[in-house]
Amino acid sequence: MNLKILLPSHIFLERSGVLRIASETRRGSFGLLPHRLDCAAALAPGIFIYETASEGEVCLALDEGVLVKTGRDVMVSVRRALGSADLAQLRAAVEEEFLNLDEHEQNVRAVMAKLETGFLHRFASFQHA
Repeated sequence: MNLKILLPSHIFLERSGVLRIASETRRGSFGLLPHRLDCAAALAPGIFIYETASEGEVCLALDEGVLVKTGRDVMVSVRRALGSADLAQLRAAVEEEFLNLDEHEQNVRAVMAKLETGFLHRFASFQHA
C-alpha cells in the first residue's frame, strides 16, 4: 500500500510498500491489509502502526483525524503527529499532549457556547422590548 500522513501545514510521512496498518478509532482498533475493501474511518488520538519490508514495524502517535483507503492508497489527515522509537514515550505523548489538549478545547468550546447562548437570549429580549 501507499501511505501518506498529512498535517495541516505539511506532509508528515510518505511511504510505499506498506504491508499492513493498525490504527485506533473511538470504537476500538482496526487493521488494514492491501486487499481490504475501500473504507474511511474517524481516528481517535492513539498509536498508529504501519509495517514495511525495509523498516519493519513503525509506531507513531497521531491526534484525531480521518483515514481514507482507496485502492492501494491510504491517506491519513490529522492535526498532529509524533514519531519515536520508544512505544512508552509515544503512549505518554498521546496521553499528555493530545488527550489533555482535547479536554482544554472542550472546555473552551463549552465557554464559547455559553457566551453565544447568553448573547442570543439578550438579543432576543432586546428585540421584544
